[in-house]
Amino acid sequence: MVKTPMATGEKQPFDIDEVMRRIRAAVADVPDAAMFALRDLGYGTLFQQLVACIISIRTTDEVSLPTALALLEQTPTPADVAALDVAEFDGEIPADAEVLQSFAGVGPKCANLALGVARNVPRISVDVHVWRVVNRWGYVTGRTPEATLAALERVLPKRYWFEINRRLVPFGKHICTGIRPRCSTCPVLEYCRQVGVTEHR
Repeated sequence: MVKTPMATGEKQPFDIDEVMRRIRAAVADVPDAAMFALRDLGYGTLFQQLVACIISIRTTDEVSLPTALALLEQTPTPADVAALDVAEFDGEIPADAEVLQSFAGVGPKCANLALGVARNVPRISVDVHVWRVVNRWGYVTGRTPEATLAALERVLPKRYWFEINRRLVPFGKHICTGIRPRCSTCPVLEYCRQVGVTEHR
């Protein structure tokens, strides 16, 4: 167990391009987040991604992927779930974040992630991993995921808006963990301000 003070004097100026390049390499062999894996298995419509995201909010990736697959194999379209007696937007869910957030259980994280994965819409999805990592880096300061989303929209180059969730979810699960992050093997330690880190591996 290593105790580390925040050593900002030793840190490099934050370079998001270099950080993202290193993060891509660091998570290249780690399983993709559930929604991206689901898309790669053929379930990439906006409806399917929205359903998967609602499931993922209530479970871990290890549970949400098989659960979403089991559900979507039986009901892959809105017409297949018409028995739920909800308005179906003529069988097609609009690619509009506000409309998506009007559905029970859908907030900015799910709406943005579903739009990104299903439609390649450049939106930032801030889950617990993205929130923790970017604040720990000192790249932005946001006390909540919503505040972090607003801060990222101001500073993160748009070319990374969709990718940041895809890369930081596995990075946050396997390297920049919530408790005792693996700073000794972190590929971006020289840029990270280690905000809030008192112990690491």
